[in-house]
Amino acid sequence: MKALSLTLLGFATLFSASVTLAAGDPQAGKAKSAVCASCHGADGIALMPIYPNLAGQNEEYLVLALKAYRSKERQGGNAALMHAMAANLSDEDIANLAAYYASLK
Repeated sequence: MKALSLTLLGFATLFSASVTLAAGDPQAGKAKSAVCASCHGADGIALMPIYPNLAGQNEEYLVLALKAYRSKERQGGNAALMHAMAANLSDEDIANLAAYYASLK
């Protein structure tokens, strides 16, 4: 029983650590978002209907989308533009941007 408890505690610790590491910093994301504002708006509401709103978007979705643009796996629409925009973003930058836009409700 003690071994099972220690194993479960270990998994819980490992899981919580990975969640904490994956979480972005919304303030750092806000600082990095200036270049995004030209299409997606300063408050995450797109200036033109051809660009998606980012405000309030699901954080994990944004992370996956930006990583897919960075690796050029995501195609269509304005993908070529987004490939260039995401090319120089680190995983930390992506997490921070996603946290920022997800925080805008």
